[in-house]
Amino acid sequence: MTEQQELEQATQVTSEYGEEQIQVLEGLEAVRRRPGMYIGSTDARGLHHLVYEIVDNSIDEALAGYCTEIRVTLFGDGSVEVVDNGRGFPVGIHPSTGRPAVEVCLTVLHAGGKFGGGGYKVSGGLHGVGASVVNALSKHLTVTVYQDGKIHQQEYALGKYLYDLKVIGETDRTGTTIRFTPDIRSADNPEGVFEEGITFDHDTLKTRLREMAFLNKGIRIVYRDERKETPQEDVFCYEGGLREYVKWLNRDREVLFPEPIYTEGLKDGILVEVAMQYNDSYQDNIYTFANNIATPDGGTHLAGFSTALTRAINDYGRRYKILKDSDANLRGEDVRESLTAIVSIKMEDPQFESQTKSKLGSGQVRGVVDSLVTEELTTYLEEHPPIAKAILERCVNAAHAREAARKAREATRRKSVLESASLPGKLADCSDRDPAKCEIFMVEGDSAGGSAKGGRDSRFQAILPLRGKILNVEKVRLDRALSNAEIRAMITAFGCGIGEDFDESKLRYHRIVCMTDADVDGAHIRILLLTFFYRYMRPLVEKGYVYAAMPPLYKVTKGKFQQYVYDDDELQRVLDEIGRDPKPEIQRYKGLGEMSSQQLWDTTMNPETRMMMQITPEDAMEADHLFTLLMGEAVEPRKQFIQENSDLVKDLDV
Repeated sequence: MTEQQELEQATQVTSEYGEEQIQVLEGLEAVRRRPGMYIGSTDARGLHHLVYEIVDNSIDEALAGYCTEIRVTLFGDGSVEVVDNGRGFPVGIHPSTGRPAVEVCLTVLHAGGKFGGGGYKVSGGLHGVGASVVNALSKHLTVTVYQDGKIHQQEYALGKYLYDLKVIGETDRTGTTIRFTPDIRSADNPEGVFEEGITFDHDTLKTRLREMAFLNKGIRIVYRDERKETPQEDVFCYEGGLREYVKWLNRDREVLFPEPIYTEGLKDGILVEVAMQYNDSYQDNIYTFANNIATPDGGTHLAGFSTALTRAINDYGRRYKILKDSDANLRGEDVRESLTAIVSIKMEDPQFESQTKSKLGSGQVRGVVDSLVTEELTTYLEEHPPIAKAILERCVNAAHAREAARKAREATRRKSVLESASLPGKLADCSDRDPAKCEIFMVEGDSAGGSAKGGRDSRFQAILPLRGKILNVEKVRLDRALSNAEIRAMITAFGCGIGEDFDESKLRYHRIVCMTDADVDGAHIRILLLTFFYRYMRPLVEKGYVYAAMPPLYKVTKGKFQQYVYDDDELQRVLDEIGRDPKPEIQRYKGLGEMSSQQLWDTTMNPETRMMMQITPEDAMEADHLFTLLMGEAVEPRKQFIQENSDLVKDLDV
């Protein structure tokens, strides 16, 4: 082809992009074509988002002062119903469309009372698209509105109404009921939007609904799951709001004072609520919200709170000579250690720094939170001298520990990649230097370490044998944790630092794998490792770098048939399939060291055949609770947890 012909062909291809190539997706078709843009994903997370959007509408009615109760019910047919006693969707004819307003809200994107129409001063919702997106992604949806003595109803399929809004009866109540069935892919529904096989998780919804009740004091949320033979029902209603939230978060810890410090105030149109309480841990747990939306990356409300907290405690320490003239001021991390706090703001039109709304950017919020918290905390410390002294002593001890930890961290910093050969812990490094391709296995003991080293692919797999059980960091500060040789070895091997020195760009392995025996001791070592990662290298967990290997429990052999089996239920299925006469040979692996290098590679390390569980804390509060419960000082809550969950353990090797 000549140069002229190539040019003509390129011009021809370019000219085909014109008016006729521009697609206009009518109605809710855009939502079904690109659901991830509206609900984040089409996996379980996106599925639960549908419920949150409908509940958020009811919460907005509560914030406006019209709703006192919300009922959420899961049914066995896969549908969900949300009922509230608010004003009810408007049912009159919308002036610009000529259709009922409730229909417009359910079929038109960005239609509703949250876009400058004056319907709501404060509103939540993660994306502001609400009911219309839920409707678009549902096989079937029914809306029932109770208003002005009449019951109005309309049904939809895949976002399109099946009949005009009609009156089906009379009533003496007000409110809205929405029942929808998500469009989940299946053999009978191959065009479904959501991934095949996913269902609503009882505990996920329970956690979110409890959170909403805490954040909106006095509202009653009834959650009922009718999918089992014996329905489960929970009622959440907290007159104390954030006070009760903080006490609930600290339920497994010893607290420094019995009642949380609380302040609530309205300034410049911004409603601020803050509750805080110190406990006996060595971590801070501060959660922030804007219009009921969790902001895990903080923002201006967190900045205002942190500034006020640091200033008020330093001022009190100076005023009463708890901090000497020669002492440096306490830093933010010192006054936050062991603090549990909730910072919640509600305002009209909050600004966020990203589409995910994970960080609040409204500049005026910082000063409002700062002034309100400074005033309340200063007054509280003056009125409670014994508590103030205890807080200051704890903060001063945290400052001393911080300095000790700084010195200890310096000893763990890796000066050069070439030092890996002499690292404690017998690290067998990999040859590749691209972190995205590399993975490191934390292995229990020299025996399993030897098998892992012999079976690995040394190009991208590193092995770090650990001697025994590492220190339980739940019970110690960072300076003590850094005195543990195995912990120092991991920090040095990872290369990314720890605590305030953590630098994700220096992480040398993008898969950090806890590979422990499939027994009680192995599980204990794994939870010790995960506790360390969660408490002191949390970004590793939050960014999805941490995994747990899934070694097999059994090897089943019968004639030429052999199969590795990973749990007792699978073992029974395999035995039923191959028959039990003549009797199959069953090898039980009590430890990784019992496997040959080849077996360990085939079952647990080969990316083509292995199973690994990614450790991702979907709910930071629940993760914090579990680590405190399982690894903390309090014995009674742990004992109760074991008793309540003992039925999950079918076969225990001691």
